[in-house]
Amino acid sequence: MSALATPQGTAGEDDVRRSYDARWQRYMDCVALRQPDRMPVALYATFWLAKYGGVSHRQLMYDYARTAEIAERAVLELDPDIYCPLVQLTAAGPSYEAIGFRQLQWPGHGVGDNQPYQYLDREYMKPEEYDEFILDPTGYYLHTYLPRVASAFDGFEELPVFAGLYFSRLVGGMAPFARPRLQAAIEKVVKAAEEVERFAQCQRSFADRMTALGYPCTNGATGGAPYDVIADYFRGARGMMTDLYRRKDKVLELIEKMTALLLRRFVAAAKASGNPVVFIPIHWAPDAFMSEKQFREVWWPSFRKLMLGLIDADLIPMPMWEADCTKRLEIIADVPRGKCIYWFERTDMVRAFEVLGDVVALRGNISPSLLVTGTPVEVDAAVRHLAENVFHKGGKLILDAAFGLPDEAPIDNVRAMFAAARKYAG
Repeated sequence: MSALATPQGTAGEDDVRRSYDARWQRYMDCVALRQPDRMPVALYATFWLAKYGGVSHRQLMYDYARTAEIAERAVLELDPDIYCPLVQLTAAGPSYEAIGFRQLQWPGHGVGDNQPYQYLDREYMKPEEYDEFILDPTGYYLHTYLPRVASAFDGFEELPVFAGLYFSRLVGGMAPFARPRLQAAIEKVVKAAEEVERFAQCQRSFADRMTALGYPCTNGATGGAPYDVIADYFRGARGMMTDLYRRKDKVLELIEKMTALLLRRFVAAAKASGNPVVFIPIHWAPDAFMSEKQFREVWWPSFRKLMLGLIDADLIPMPMWEADCTKRLEIIADVPRGKCIYWFERTDMVRAFEVLGDVVALRGNISPSLLVTGTPVEVDAAVRHLAENVFHKGGKLILDAAFGLPDEAPIDNVRAMFAAARKYAG
């Protein structure tokens, strides 16, 4: 497996290429359960960059150039082995506004200029719409879902029902495109796409710049677990939890459909990026969110199928297991050896190493509370604890914060984390 193309040319560029290759090899050695030359450390941050750069969260959201400059400065100072798509995670404000995104509030739009993202958990799919989604997912998206979640698509309700059109019926099927409301919607979507393309170009330029400086990115695509995608972005938390009891068969049927749709999409995105790692934030797997029986029967089978599909496509799943998943460790160990990265937020990493150390690479998990309220000395001790009890005992640990750097973490504490990562890496 390879990362993005590395720089090459002059003697100086050759040095950069060697640095890039060494960092990437460290990362891939962990995945393959080989002992790397030292413990790698990752930089994952969103609005912490605002603290680091002395700007507001809103400025980070809306100023492409400034965000890229601050992110580059952070990478060069902290010198991680891998970095996350920093610009992509924090400069989406103009794109969100362009599409009229309704599922999220962000700094300067729904929340204060120095507040983080706020997801709006609502019922974006009605319980009676399961059959419609299952029968014709694309039609459901176009006519129902997209107009609910983004105002740029208002008017798409008038699109023809494409499934079932054939032969001369195509002529009559085109009639809705003459309607002013649908034409206005298409114009809005095209205009929004132009802003999204500017954003994408900024992301590509930043990634190219990081490659030229010798730093590989953590992942090329971001995904979701089938259950989580339905629960979070369609039915909402309350709707999904009641559906488990009222319409479990429909939940399982839609999960199966969603698994196929997501796998196709994630494989295509990862292949297009040139980076084999697929980052998958996990929201509904923690111990407290459902019973072990529900986890085994409803949540885990589809996610395991998704991961196996990614692995079959020569990709590397990297689920980020949020909150505490200690009770799930033995279950989620049922994956091919040396093919995944498991990133843990609050799960005890020593216990995770005991159960999973010979199955997957591990990532994480310096406490956010410690990074925010502790001292540099305490941060140093926490890194040392993980290095001595996981990495130096044979665990393939990629050091990181629990779920990236907390927005409020003092800069000196973050510096201490990266300094300690180098101190105890060998």
